[in-house]
Amino acid sequence: MTYTIDVAGLKKELTLFPVTEDTYIAAFVIFGDVEMTVHAAKELLKKAPDFDYIVAPEAKAIPLAYEMSRQSGKPYIVARKKAKAYMSGIISVTLQSITTAGEQTLIMDAEDAAKIKGKRVIILDDVISTGESLRATEALVDKAGGIKVAKMAIVAEGGAWDRTDITVLGKLPLFNADGSIKE
Repeated sequence: MTYTIDVAGLKKELTLFPVTEDTYIAAFVIFGDVEMTVHAAKELLKKAPDFDYIVAPEAKAIPLAYEMSRQSGKPYIVARKKAKAYMSGIISVTLQSITTAGEQTLIMDAEDAAKIKGKRVIILDDVISTGESLRATEALVDKAGGIKVAKMAIVAEGGAWDRTDITVLGKLPLFNADGSIKE
C-alpha cells in the first residue's frame, strides 16, 4: 500500500507500514532523497523568520538541517541521542517517539549550548507526529538559553496538522490497516 504526498508542489509515493495493529503510517524518510531535501529546505527557508542557528534532533532531520544551513549560510547543531567522548557539560532531555520503541534521550554539550545562548534559533524536524522530538529539542534550546523563533518540519502527521505553533509544508494522514485514511 502506498500514499502520494504533495510537499509544497513536490509529489512522492510513500509506502505504508504498521505502528500498531490498526494504525499505519506512511514512511516519509528523507535519507537519500536529495530532491525532497533540497526542495523542502528551500520552501521552509521562504517561511522562516530571521535566525542565527538551526537545531535539529538526530538523525532523520540532519540532511534537512544541513541543506537549510547550506542554502541560508547559517550554522546548524544536532541534538544527539548519545554522548560522545569529546562532549562535556552535557544537558539532556528524555522523550518518547512514535517510531522508536522505549525512551530516548536528546543531548547537547556545553560548547554547542554556548553557541546558541542568546541567539535566534529555528527548531527543525523532518516529521511532526506526537511532537515529542520537537518538545525535547525545544527544552534543550531553553536550557542552553537560545531564543526560539520558529518550529518547523517538512510534514505534520495525523493531528499534528492542526497545530498552529509549527510551520510545515505538507500533511501526512494516519491510515487504517486497509490503507484508508483514518478519520
